Amino acid sequence: MNDPLGDGAPLSAEVGAAPLTGRVLGSARSSFAVAEWTDPGGEPDPPRFVAPFHVHEQDDEAWYVLEGTLRFRLGDRELDVAAGSAILVPRGTAHTFWNPHRERARYLIVMTPNILGLIEDIHALADRDAGAMRAVFARHDSRLVEPRSRDDDDG
Repeated sequence: MNDPLGDGAPLSAEVGAAPLTGRVLGSARSSFAVAEWTDPGGEPDPPRFVAPFHVHEQDDEAWYVLEGTLRFRLGDRELDVAAGSAILVPRGTAHTFWNPHRERARYLIVMTPNILGLIEDIHALADRDAGAMRAVFARHDSRLVEPRSRDDDDG
């Protein structure tokens, strides 16, 4: 257990653990990774998406909400996931998520190394224009999608 958080900071054998808050347990070389992240909250409208609406073709993703609430859009459905609840988004499902409240939300995300690599590559972009984002998502067997408007359902 030289680098249990995958961030280059080894832990002693005596400790064997470290605080996870704001960090990732695992790396792109692991079988999976777990991160604990926080969204500080803010004005509920318009939604402050944590990620653009997208699909992972080969990877499942899961969240466990520790504090507050996250709202997920899965295809055309929206679903609130409150503290103490979890959600699994299967591969092939268009999705995004956000904190719909002014209060902070704290959550664990369980992801594959491929999704972790996608997140790292997005954060490394100097310019997150549409073309660059599409290219990064494509490198990780994922794609950006346009959400259907709720008005589309009225016709």
